[in-house]
Formats: sequence, C-alpha cells, structure tokens
Amino acid sequence: MPATKLRRQIAWEAARLMYSREVSEYYTAKQKAARRLYRGWVKPADLPSNAEIREQVQLLTRLSEDAAGAPARLCEMRLRAAWWLRKLSPFHPKLIGSVLKGSIREGSDIDIHVFTANVHSITILLDDLGVGYELQRKRIQKDGQQRVFTHLHVRDSFPVELTVYAPALLGFRFRCSITGKPIARAGLNELERLIAIEHEVDANDQSGRLAEMDARPDRMNVFLSLLMPLENVKQNLRWHPEGDALFHSLQVYGLAKDAMPYDEEFLLAALLHDVGKAIDPEDHVAAGLEALDGFISDRTAWLIAHHMDVHKLRDHSIGARHRRRLVSHPYYEDLLDLGECDRKGRVPGADVDQPEEALDYIEQIEDMFS
Repeated sequence: MPATKLRRQIAWEAARLMYSREVSEYYTAKQKAARRLYRGWVKPADLPSNAEIREQVQLLTRLSEDAAGAPARLCEMRLRAAWWLRKLSPFHPKLIGSVLKGSIREGSDIDIHVFTANVHSITILLDDLGVGYELQRKRIQKDGQQRVFTHLHVRDSFPVELTVYAPALLGFRFRCSITGKPIARAGLNELERLIAIEHEVDANDQSGRLAEMDARPDRMNVFLSLLMPLENVKQNLRWHPEGDALFHSLQVYGLAKDAMPYDEEFLLAALLHDVGKAIDPEDHVAAGLEALDGFISDRTAWLIAHHMDVHKLRDHSIGARHRRRLVSHPYYEDLLDLGECDRKGRVPGADVDQPEEALDYIEQIEDMFS
C-alpha cells in the first residue's frame, strides 16, 4: 500500500480514537490505530504526524456538531456548568472545552479548570455536596518533561471533569492539545452572558433554574446513597449464602444486565429492589418505595413492589385472586424475569460491578442505544 494512503488511514483512525476519548495521547493513538488497521509492524516513518491527526480530529468535530450539539442539550449543559462554577467559586473555576465552544458530542463532559494547592479541599466540597467522584492522577510526557495531572471525575446529571492546577497557574494561557492554540475559557460572569445571548435565558431565569438545581438532588446520587448502606445489612445465610444485601443486589443487577442490557427501568428495579432493607428490615419493600418515590418510573416501582410475590408464585403460597391480578398485569413477564435474577443472584464470591459502575452504565443507556 502506498505510504501516503497508509498515513491517511492511520491518521483517521487515530483521530477517531482521540475524538471518542478512547485515548488521549498522540503516540498511543498512532500505535493503537496502526495495530487495529494492520496486523503487521508499521515503520515509524509511515506513521502520521501530530498535525495530520489534529486535522482529522477537527474534521470529525465539524461533522458531528450539527448532529450532537442540540441547542436544548447544550443549554442544559451550560446551565449545569454555571451551577458548578458557583459551587467551585473558592477555587477560581474556568469552563473550557466543548460545552463552552458549543461543539458537544456524545459523551461530552463539562470540563472545568480549578486552582488550589490542596486537591482535598475540593474533595471535601464534593463530599459535602453528596456527589460521587473518582480521583485520578495521570503521568504524561509533555514538552520533554514528565508531568502529573490531577483530575476529579464527578458523576452528575452530565459528567464533569475537574482538572486541578496550582494557584500560580491561574493566569497561565493553556494550549489545546489538538490545535496547539490557546484554549478559550470562561468564568461565571462570562458564561452567564453567553447563556443569555445564545439561549435567550435572562439573568432572572438563570437564577431561578440554578436555584431549582440546588433543591433537586441528582437521582443517581440518591440511588448511590441508598445502595451503600446495604453493605452493612447481613442476611440469613440459609437464603442468602452470598452475604450482605449490597453484594446480592449487584449480582441481581449483573444478571439483569445480561438479560436486558438496554432496559433502564428493569435494571434499576434489579439494582434497587432491596434498598429498603437498610431502612426498615420489617417491611423493606414499602420502605424502599418510599425512599425512591419521585426518582423512579411507575414500571420500576411496580416491579420492586411485587418482587417478593415471585417467591410466593414459585412455592404456590400466593392467593388465587392476587395471582390473577399479577398474571393479567402488562409487566408480569418482566416480574418473572426479575424474580429469576433475584433467585440466581446468591452466589458466594461472584464477580460484580461496583455500585458506581452500575449507575454509570444505567445513566449512559440512552446514549448507547439511541
């Protein structure tokens, strides 16, 4: 194959890998693209330059902006970014990236630079807000030097990535890794003006919508707060040889994911069916439904409400009238599937996802299967 065509193909595949955020470094993208396209060894001279990959990334961005950058979604992401800039104000936050530029795509997150000498001062704030996050430190070779970048990946209604810098860098002009040019960034006042101009949401409306966000907890964080106490709920080993209620719930979720990977309502029913056990062991179904009220659909609530009935169906201890009502319900087959997952999710030492991983997957279902 001619070297020019080879370079173009590798450049396009490397750009796609970087654009989808599968990788973040040029060298890794080139190597992975070359291995994916050509099983044999590719000479270093045939690999594309960083500039060639940047051109392809910019092309991918232009192609996707109209499709993925829906105005309503962009407005919601910018409003949520403004909410975060307010919360992070002690750390001089600056919004950067696709949300600021208006070029969001599937998987885009809210990118914010924050400035502090102690990353734990930010994690304390995140803990107070009750949001889940992951602290990540990445060692990268840049400009001939080894540098360590600290990131906080925050789970929110939209994913948020906080990059932590020392206060001395507050006035530094960062450059885009794709274009090599100084990146655009905005503080809270600039972002609010942008929202007013481009989305016609005036200052009063913005304040009202941000106040609503203060009053409305993110439902995934609500789910996580209900799941984690299950780790301390020990169960009768006769019926639950696997151990605590959280481990059981994660097994049931895993089986449900294998059966219906696209069905958010069913997966939530599987994951959350026992959350009431940490609230009121005497009536865990009613307690769980009360805690989840307003955060789950009617279908999810019905499945949780009746998941214990499946055991009665199996041992024929359910009344005839109650059985007829269940059998005639449109969600009856789903209930049987949930019951089967519940019955099988009792294996000691089984491999399970972490609660955060399960919730991340459920939150992304709409994007994955749309």
